[in-house]
Amino acid sequence: MNEARRGILHGALAYGLWGAVPAFWKLLGELPALELLGHRVVWGLLTLLALTAATGKLAATWRALRDRRVLLTMAASSIMLSINWGTFVYAVSESRLLEASLGYFINPLVSVALGVIVLGERLRRAQKIAIAFASLGVTVLAIQRGQPPVLALVLAGTFGVYGLVRKTAKIESLAGTTVETGLMLPPALLLLGWLFAHDQGALTHASLAIHLLLVATGVVTAVPLLLFTSAARRLPLSTVGFLQYLAPTGQFLLAVLVYGEPFSTATLGAFAIIWTGLAVFSYDAWTRSASSTR
Repeated sequence: MNEARRGILHGALAYGLWGAVPAFWKLLGELPALELLGHRVVWGLLTLLALTAATGKLAATWRALRDRRVLLTMAASSIMLSINWGTFVYAVSESRLLEASLGYFINPLVSVALGVIVLGERLRRAQKIAIAFASLGVTVLAIQRGQPPVLALVLAGTFGVYGLVRKTAKIESLAGTTVETGLMLPPALLLLGWLFAHDQGALTHASLAIHLLLVATGVVTAVPLLLFTSAARRLPLSTVGFLQYLAPTGQFLLAVLVYGEPFSTATLGAFAIIWTGLAVFSYDAWTRSASSTR
């Protein structure tokens, strides 16, 4: 298998797993989202530390911890990532996976908008059209429901800011994720310790099966990340951009076909408007990538 095919395989597996991961969180639906976030941080960090040791990245991780500028950047990304993780788990537990999938559908367009606002980048005509379609679709959903799709906007916004912050961080992907997860550890331990001291939560009341699933949250966090970083090293950015739609597509299908979340004709219309914008955005990215390689 050549490098390009390996990259496509790893990318498809990474985004496919992210698309299917709500089924895993559903198994832990009896636990509050905040407690699940605490366990995910603890077990995710242990898994990431093992991976950094196995891949020889411990030295890079330690250097980042001693670099004040990098540490501050990682603290900012840690805040965004923790909000994103917690919001997503909450969306799954509250049967709002459809809205969560919307957040990840519009995330690429939010990232472009942040590039304009924060970095002063200029929008191309196709990007303006794509953002206009996405904004219209979100507006249609807000009118239909009588309120904005807050969870979707929080997910798209936090992950967009997270990507922007990580773009400025001078640290390798795995080492950076290990550092930012480590920065989440103190509040996670405080929360789990408080629950344990008050005889509450999974640590004192859950079955063995639940405990095993909680340990598995580390693997669920780390494996797709490793596959993604492998794909990102081997593939053009435009190809990775297309593959990223596998995750919200999987979440969308799970929400509608498996979990039976309400999905009206009006909702389909709003999603169709957003998908049109994404099609324009993806076509523009693809054609520019193709022309740059000639």
